[in-house]
Amino acid sequence: MNKDLSLLQPYPFEKLAQLKQGSQPPEHLDHIALSIGEPQHPAPQFVVENLIRHLHQLSNYPSTRGNNELRAAIADWLSARFDIAANLVDPEINLLPVSGTREALFAIAQCIVDRNAANPLVFMPNPFYQIYEGAAVLAGASPVYLDCLPSNGFLPDLDQVEEKQWANCQMIYICNPGNPTGAVMSTQYLQQLIELAHQYDFVIASDECYSEIFFDENNPPPGLLGAAAAMGNDGFSHCLAFHSLSKRSNLPGLRSGFVAGDARVVEKFLLYRTYHGCALPPATQTASTAAWSDEAHVVENRKLYRQKFERVLALLSDTLAPQKPQAGFYLWAKTPISDTEFAQRLYAEQNVTVLPGRFLARDHGNGNPGENRVRMALVAPLDECVDAAGRINSLLAAL
Repeated sequence: MNKDLSLLQPYPFEKLAQLKQGSQPPEHLDHIALSIGEPQHPAPQFVVENLIRHLHQLSNYPSTRGNNELRAAIADWLSARFDIAANLVDPEINLLPVSGTREALFAIAQCIVDRNAANPLVFMPNPFYQIYEGAAVLAGASPVYLDCLPSNGFLPDLDQVEEKQWANCQMIYICNPGNPTGAVMSTQYLQQLIELAHQYDFVIASDECYSEIFFDENNPPPGLLGAAAAMGNDGFSHCLAFHSLSKRSNLPGLRSGFVAGDARVVEKFLLYRTYHGCALPPATQTASTAAWSDEAHVVENRKLYRQKFERVLALLSDTLAPQKPQAGFYLWAKTPISDTEFAQRLYAEQNVTVLPGRFLARDHGNGNPGENRVRMALVAPLDECVDAAGRINSLLAAL
């Protein structure tokens, strides 16, 4: 067996299951899950119909590179969304469809990391999407955790990284907007990171799966490739952006996303995925093309999230007092007792599940930045989110 498998930590939801074990929530209260970021809004009907209409394509082997129509639709969306000149994103060399960004975010480390280097490092925010850590470990690298604290706007403090660490960095994962914090990296922040990537020769893997869930239609979160183009990095050197239809279009079961950026890295990733990656089924590619080509359903999706945040924040403003995130669908709330006790009691007494923050972060000598916080995903229908907020207030009153 691969000895590095022993270095993997239990996944957060495995820890959560153990925390809840033995609890008997009230039977008269229906369970409300705020723990997992699984969109519950309806999938766009036109995408579903498109998928069904093209199931006859199952008789054909799909290409790992994806069909021309899908790559063209993705290139057009990227250019329009992030204000990139249309000719800069070449659908032939700058992007690849992937079978969900989870798969791609893991696989990119296996492609990039040189395990024969003296001390290969992969940087990541802390707290973080656990795939980053597992990918780094199984690629033979050591994770470096960059704490995301209120004092630095919940963003990794790039100025605190030692030069010798930058020198050994082979890749950095960033999440913009952040999971679980909802923090958004500015264009200036992204450009500082791009300059560091060129100086120390590492690749930026920007997880932008939450980029289309924001509150101000006139102020969408910036992206890595847009920041690169704005500073004259027309080839997106050292930059990769990962996007998904899961959150944007409420299609997590479609398993459809893409990676785009540096053509040199994309070429090597295509080689890797020819052997390892799952090519998108032909019908999935056709349905994905339809989804990337439409913005109306995405605007409507954001309206639904805005309604939930307005109602829930109003109910919790005088009790738990969570801060509204800059983007995304998570509340990263402080707890008056330990995060694990809060989560356990909320489930046992109110039948609401949230995720303890410490399960999403690591203590690497400075304390766990997720401690005494919980992540609450406002993905359930509006009435359930409002009900959950009321139950949270009931627990707080009983503390």
